[in-house]
Amino acid sequence: MSVEIAHNLETIRQRVAAACQRCGRDPHDVQLIAVSKKKPATLIEEALNAGQTLFGESYVQEFIDKQQSINGTPHWHFIGALQTNKVKYLTGKTELIHSVDRLSLASEIDKHWGKSGAVARILVQVNVGDETSKAGVPVDEAIELVQQLATLPHIRIEGLMALPPYAEDLEQVRPWFRLLRELAEKIDSLNLPNVSMATLSMGMSHDFEIAIEEGATLIRVGTAIFGARE
Repeated sequence: MSVEIAHNLETIRQRVAAACQRCGRDPHDVQLIAVSKKKPATLIEEALNAGQTLFGESYVQEFIDKQQSINGTPHWHFIGALQTNKVKYLTGKTELIHSVDRLSLASEIDKHWGKSGAVARILVQVNVGDETSKAGVPVDEAIELVQQLATLPHIRIEGLMALPPYAEDLEQVRPWFRLLRELAEKIDSLNLPNVSMATLSMGMSHDFEIAIEEGATLIRVGTAIFGARE
C-alpha cells in the first residue's frame, strides 16, 4: 500500500505541474491537501513518509483522534462543515479552517482563539452553485459576510473555498471556479482590514486540473491518493 500511495502522490504532483505549465503558473503556488477523512492513521503515516505534509479532515472527533495517534508532524486543515459547538475542540489544532460560512461560526472561532491571544486563519466557504445540499454563503451575500468577519479581532480571512456542482464534463465545472476567483478579486479590491484573497481552495480528485487553470492555490484530493472511501 505504501508504494501505491507514494505512486499516487507522485502522479498527482506531475498532473499539477502539467496543469500549471498549461496556464503559465508556478507549481509552487499550488499546494496539495491530502483529504484523509474516513481513512486510517496508518495511511496518513504512509503519505507522510512519501513526502506529503498537508492533510484535510472533515469530522471533528475523527480529526482529534487521528491527531493524537499519528506519528509525525502533519499540517492539518479542517475542510468540513463545522458546528458552532465543536469549535472549541479545534482551537489551536488546525492551521486553516476552510468552511466558515456564517457570522455565528466565525464569532465562536474568534472567541476561542482569542482566549489564548491567537488569530485563527480561515477561508469563507461560498456556495457557488446555490445548491441546497451544500453549505456555504450565497454568492450575493459573500461580500457582506466578509465585511462582517473582518471586524473580528482574532480572525484572519485568507481567501475563499468552494465545492462546485459536480459534472462529468469538466468544462461545465470551469465557470464555477472562475466565479470564485472573480469574487475573490472583487473582495480583494475593497482592501478590507484582516482580509487577504491570496488563497483559493477549490478542486478535488476529478477536477483539480481545471481548478488550477482557474487560479486554485489549494486543491483537496482524497480518492486519487487513498482510494475510494467506504
